[in-house]
Amino acid sequence: MTGTGPKARIAVVTFPGSNDDRDAALALERLGAEPVPVWHADRELPDVRAVILPGGFSHGDYLRAGALARFAPVMGPIQRLAADGGLVLGICNGFQILCEAGLLPGALRPNHSLSFVCRDVPLTVERADTPFTARCTERQRLSIPVKHGEGCFFADSELLAELEESGRVVLRYEGENPNGSVAAIAGVVNAEGNVMGLMPHPEHAVDPLTGSTDGALLLGSFVDAARRATTAPAAV
Repeated sequence: MTGTGPKARIAVVTFPGSNDDRDAALALERLGAEPVPVWHADRELPDVRAVILPGGFSHGDYLRAGALARFAPVMGPIQRLAADGGLVLGICNGFQILCEAGLLPGALRPNHSLSFVCRDVPLTVERADTPFTARCTERQRLSIPVKHGEGCFFADSELLAELEESGRVVLRYEGENPNGSVAAIAGVVNAEGNVMGLMPHPEHAVDPLTGSTDGALLLGSFVDAARRATTAPAAV
């Protein structure tokens, strides 16, 4: 659970084909935040400083996963929020959308197996100094489920070197690489550190009944950062 104080208001965007928006909202509630539903056609965001783009199959994943959702009206205000330092977290399909929209580097390709994967995977935390991993420790191992058919993160050699040198790789698959992602990358942040995408689903690893609560470390970090951003005094 998060500490005392005002609840962090976090927008959860629903696209046609989203299927983890309610799961993300429930996880946020259990971590002491207030999820605020947002529709993909909304042209303004509510009064929030943090947004989640949840998993699913926006627009049926036609063309490429996330390729149509990047043009949704809501993406304009999300881009402006990110540019203003607001927090944006993309989970699975949300990660794909952020890459398609240029808010994160790289691309998500079909899994090397050309098969849908759905199972718990071990992860290693590469950085614990981000708003999304502050409750973790560096090199900590987590167990969080994946469920995707296009989760192979790709970056060419030049971009990969840049990501590695700048410390923008936040999570890696440990041992098993379920989709063939380059350098076993499972999650990255933007250069400013306020936008993150990951393929594993932390919202499905919050309740002990699911077998792991490691997802609460990531989402709890996000909630903590969102609360700080919400309660920070306005700049003068």
